[in-house]
Amino acid sequence: MKKMLSGIMAAALIVSASASFASIKESQFSISPVIGGYTFDEKQDLETTPVYGVRAGYNFTKRFGIEGLFDYANTELDNGGKGDVSMYRYGGELLYHMWPDNKLVPYLAAGYAGINFNGNGINNKTRGAFDYGLGAKYFLNDNFALRGDVRHIIYSYSKTYNNIEYTLGAHIPFGGTPTAVQPVAQPVVPAPAPMPEPAKIVPPPPAAPVANISVSPVTIIKSNDAAATLSWTSSNADKCFIQPEIGQVAPQGSRAISPAEDTAYTLTCSGPGGEATSRTSIGVTLPPPPAPAPAPAPVVESAQKAAAAQRFCDKPAVLAVEFDTNKADIKPKYKADLEKLAEFLKEFPNAKGEISGHTDNVGGKEFNLKLSQRRADSVKQFMEKDHGIAPERITAKGFGFSKPVASNKTKEGKARNRRIEANFTCE
Repeated sequence: MKKMLSGIMAAALIVSASASFASIKESQFSISPVIGGYTFDEKQDLETTPVYGVRAGYNFTKRFGIEGLFDYANTELDNGGKGDVSMYRYGGELLYHMWPDNKLVPYLAAGYAGINFNGNGINNKTRGAFDYGLGAKYFLNDNFALRGDVRHIIYSYSKTYNNIEYTLGAHIPFGGTPTAVQPVAQPVVPAPAPMPEPAKIVPPPPAAPVANISVSPVTIIKSNDAAATLSWTSSNADKCFIQPEIGQVAPQGSRAISPAEDTAYTLTCSGPGGEATSRTSIGVTLPPPPAPAPAPAPVVESAQKAAAAQRFCDKPAVLAVEFDTNKADIKPKYKADLEKLAEFLKEFPNAKGEISGHTDNVGGKEFNLKLSQRRADSVKQFMEKDHGIAPERITAKGFGFSKPVASNKTKEGKARNRRIEANFTCE
């Protein structure tokens, strides 16, 4: 092994004599013989020993590459025992070159390998070993570099072991994308004699102008705020006029117009190539005659009737009725508000509608649906039996907690949701 290391150093001195520019190259292969030391975890009771290995690499880019590895070491027990133990490690690593264009290129490495021990009764089953570390390559020229590496190797047999490997060796690259060659300066060529001036080309005549005008809408109703939008465009023109009354305008634009009668507008645009015109018309119609004044509303016979109509006609009204838990009986103190509904139905004999019952979300869906129906039925029966309201004028329906008017997360919201509503249409 000493002879191999001496040979590597001699080769380095020979090639360094012609060293020029050196760096990591993309798509480059390499071979690296190495020698160094291997220190075992003290729990393994194995002596530090020389290690010999080889690396075969390939660079995907200047910065990233991979290496296949093989290491061999032969050691002895350091606990007083006798007998040799051989160690083999084989696997691969990923390399990241930090400054690939320098002569000295430090790099980071991490990889995974199989590790095997054989001898002195040690189980020679191959185990997986993770390693990481760093290294550096010093290029003596494009085809040779010295390298040094340190690795922390971690693996488990019955325990987890931490080994250290440190090596020196040669890095011999081959292949790869060549370094770009600087272009050779071209000789100065004297300028050619000036060519005679070409014949002058007569430009074509200027293009004729194009003009277009439109109005939207094409008909408006005559009134103080009626208006339409007049829009126009042109090309190959530098002056444009709109008649009647508008005058000179920009080659493109729009404006609001409110003519008092039917009007035809003409756009005239001119330029170096001549003149172009475009026309559009707008119609003005008379407004429709005013609608007849609505018939006066019938005089409300009394303030009480007007208040009832305002409360119960054509909109849902919440009745001030509360029930005991799981009960549908109407308490005497709540009949006063029901009397107002009865008076309304008598004042408006053609009114028809619905009594709807609602609950909060305490309890199940079916329970609350049935409870709200029972409470709506109680109000309907009160109207029929106590005040003689015809049954066909009122329908009763329970909605359970499907139509809340407030949040059921608060006590106040639940109280608002436990309600009876009257919703009648009036003729």
